[in-house]
Amino acid sequence: MNIAVFCSFKDIDEKYAKPAEEFVERFAKAGHHLVFGGSNVGLMKRVADIAQRNGARVTSITFEKLRQSVRQESDEILVAKDLPERKSLFMKHADAFVVLPGGIGTLDEITEMMELKKHQLHDKRIVIFNIAGYYDGLRTLMERMESEGFLAHSLSYYVAFADAVEDVLAALAS
Repeated sequence: MNIAVFCSFKDIDEKYAKPAEEFVERFAKAGHHLVFGGSNVGLMKRVADIAQRNGARVTSITFEKLRQSVRQESDEILVAKDLPERKSLFMKHADAFVVLPGGIGTLDEITEMMELKKHQLHDKRIVIFNIAGYYDGLRTLMERMESEGFLAHSLSYYVAFADAVEDVLAALAS
């Protein structure tokens, strides 16, 4: 399975980085491949290093503005002209999406994947790895959206929240 991982391009606290690395190591050893934002810095670099060290094929998806910082060691590098095309390439090359801690870019990527799923433009699994409660606020907001009738489908249709590596792997397998 080609698993797209959305995450920070910044160096982040070890309380977030270590579980993220454990997840990537486990999925790489299970024979899955990494599709990611292509940056060769921060958590993105750490994720790609671990994936390759454990036998996973790595596909970097970047766009022109960030081309100079792309991970050259990737097995495949795809360069989009802009962000919308980049997200389209993620849709094309990923079988599932996993969200690790990240910032606005990560939030943009995952909300677009949920919106596309809402319109039944894909049926791929989306899993938010809620490391150390990082996405508790998003989960609360989305639960409120569901309870107050703002979602077209149940929350579980869009996304699974997972608090441990085993839960992420189980959600991907379901």
